[in-house]
Amino acid sequence: MTAASTGTLERIGAEVTEQDIRAALGAVLDPELDEPITDLGFVRSVSALTGPGGTHAIVHLRLPTSFCSPNFAYLMASDSKDVISALDGVARTVVELDDHHDSDLINAGLAADAGYRGTFRHEAEDSLEELRWTFRRKAHTAAMERCLTELLRSDPELLETDMGSVRLRDLPKGRNKDALLRRRTALGLPEESDSIVLVNHEDHPYPAESVPMALRRARSTRISIDGNAHFCRGLLRTRYAGSGADQTARPEGAEATLNREALPLRVKENH
Repeated sequence: MTAASTGTLERIGAEVTEQDIRAALGAVLDPELDEPITDLGFVRSVSALTGPGGTHAIVHLRLPTSFCSPNFAYLMASDSKDVISALDGVARTVVELDDHHDSDLINAGLAADAGYRGTFRHEAEDSLEELRWTFRRKAHTAAMERCLTELLRSDPELLETDMGSVRLRDLPKGRNKDALLRRRTALGLPEESDSIVLVNHEDHPYPAESVPMALRRARSTRISIDGNAHFCRGLLRTRYAGSGADQTARPEGAEATLNREALPLRVKENH
C-alpha cells in the first residue's frame, strides 16, 4: 500500500500545490531523450496532501515499456524526488515508478534513500554522477549539431568545413542557441561570445580536416536522440490510453527533422 492510498492525509490546505510540484518536475530530464519528463508524459499522477510539518507530495511515474533501462528509470525517479523535496513547504516526498520490471527494487531504494549503488548493488557498474555526465555530453553534442545545421541551412554558401571556426556569436538567436548554452553550462564550458562552438566535452576544437567527420558523428547522436524520443512518445500512447493528452508538443520542426534529407557534404578542395 502506498502513502497515497492510506487515507490518512487530506487534500485540503496544502502549502505546496500540485501545480508547484509539476513545475518542479519540469526540470527533470529523461537522460537519453534530453526532454523533460513532464513533456514526455512520464508523470502519471501528482498529489499534494496536508500532513505533519507541511505538504506530503506523492508522485507516480510511468515509462513507455516495462523494460526501459533501469538506470535511466532510477535516475529520473531519483531526480524527481530531489526536486520535489527541495521545494519550501514539502515535508515528505514519495516517488514511485509504476509498471516496470524493477519497480519494486527502485521504489524500495527511493523510499530508503539508499542511493543508486545501494539500490542496485553489484549491478551498478557506474555511479549516478558518471551516468549524468555521459548523457550531458550526448545532449551537448546534439545541441551543437542542431545549431550548426541551422546555420548551414540559413546560408547555402557555407561549407561543413567552415563549421570548425564558428563561434557562439555567429549562431542565430533562438531555441537552439539557448539550449546549447544550457548544455555548455552543465559541462562547465565557456559561454563567451568568441568561444568555438564545435568542441568536445573538454572544450577542445577539432582540426580542420576532422570537422566534417566530427559533425557527422554529432548528427548521428542528434538523430538517435530525436528518433528515440519520437518512438518513446508513441510507445507511451500505445501503452497508456489517453497519455497523449499529457504530452507536450515537441519543438517546431523536430518531427520534420527526422524525415528531412541530410545536408550534402561540401568540402573545400585543397590545391
